[in-house]
Amino acid sequence: MDPCSFVRIIVGNLAVRFPRSPSSSSSSSSSSGPSVSDVSSGNCYCKIKFKSFPRQIVSVPVLLRTESESESRCCSGNVSTVAACFSLSKSQIETSLKKAKWSVLSVEVYSRRSASCGFVAASGEKLIGRFQVTLDLKVAESKTCLAHNGWVDLGTKSKNNKKSGSDPELHVSVRVEPDPRFVFQFDGEPECSPQVFQVQGNAKQAVFTCKFGFRNSGDRNLSLSLSSVTSGKEQFSKERKGWSITIHDLSGSPVAMASMVTPFVPSPGSNRVSRSSPGAWLILRPDGYTWKPWVRLQAWREPGVSDVLGYRFELYKDGIAVAVSASSSISTKLGGSFIIDGSTSTTTTASWSSSEGSFDLSSWSSIRSSRTDSGSGSDFRFSLSQAQQNLGFVMSTRVQGVEKQSKPKVEVGVKHVTCTEDAAAHVALAAAVDLSMDACRVFSQKLRNELRQPSRVDIV
Repeated sequence: MDPCSFVRIIVGNLAVRFPRSPSSSSSSSSSSGPSVSDVSSGNCYCKIKFKSFPRQIVSVPVLLRTESESESRCCSGNVSTVAACFSLSKSQIETSLKKAKWSVLSVEVYSRRSASCGFVAASGEKLIGRFQVTLDLKVAESKTCLAHNGWVDLGTKSKNNKKSGSDPELHVSVRVEPDPRFVFQFDGEPECSPQVFQVQGNAKQAVFTCKFGFRNSGDRNLSLSLSSVTSGKEQFSKERKGWSITIHDLSGSPVAMASMVTPFVPSPGSNRVSRSSPGAWLILRPDGYTWKPWVRLQAWREPGVSDVLGYRFELYKDGIAVAVSASSSISTKLGGSFIIDGSTSTTTTASWSSSEGSFDLSSWSSIRSSRTDSGSGSDFRFSLSQAQQNLGFVMSTRVQGVEKQSKPKVEVGVKHVTCTEDAAAHVALAAAVDLSMDACRVFSQKLRNELRQPSRVDIV
């Protein structure tokens, strides 16, 4: 089946520029607009809004311009520093087009410090200005469109419709582009060994089968693969261990596997899997007659009373895993999205509600974190470095809360699927993310029968 149509809106190259007279630092303060003394790069930020999507909040650099200074250097149409991304499926595009041909994206610029102008909200934030741009999503399904690139005046214009020269300006690039993806849907919960379908609109086709079970220590090929990447842990009386889910193609050949290589055990004196002693999965791909590690995924319950799942994500390069620090904010009650994205990175904000880790798929190192201001549920996003933004969207999977039936839906960027094993590996990773929700349940809660390992008495 062909991939599904998606459109991706990329906002970047953000900067705010304030005028300042070279002859007098007080001249800017006498103007009607906020001066650079009112804001700085540390407390000037943007709220980027598009339809009903969670607004994305990013800090922006602050620049100065003297009266004699010519137009500051503008970036090209390439969005070299990405601040926010919004992805729309075919159905979302069609719903939007039924309401209006054009869609509006808004960028609002705020400051946290007090000043003599601007709207001061109850929280203390001050609106400096707003920029809006219209987007044609229908055209963007088939070709990339640069909706805007350059400086815009955030203040009011004079009677002759010219810039006053004393108002702040915003530099922003907005690009809309096609972003086709393969979409896979589990037909049931991963622990129930479901089929996996490829989905396109209302059509679906079985492409994989899953087999959940408990790893057999007698599996010599798998044991050899895991021996170099698992650390010996003392066995606890309470533990969840040995879970494994194998992805098979329709011929019955195994094409990927998610194997629990470090047991999920409660930290001493508690009923929770802690950050200091997380459980871990290894996502494996077939390599001849054995398995080759591709990704290591650790999971734990964040401390405190909050029901939040934490993740640590590691990629393997030449058999060596390199640690990447990143924390999730996926609620175990509400669920959320696990995302690997090559377009968002490079920006940080003040402390908002959710946290997203950043990951560089090329250099195997951690970078910065970005955030969204979301409602119910939350996302966990691994971003890639600025140098690797051409990788674009890699994958995402949506998981439900532990009390809800979960049939993970997996989206994988077309450029990251060159063979069956590529798709299967992402499906296996999605299964591990979903199963981690149960593996990290507090140990006072009982697991469903499919997740409880048979006792030795039962085996005999």
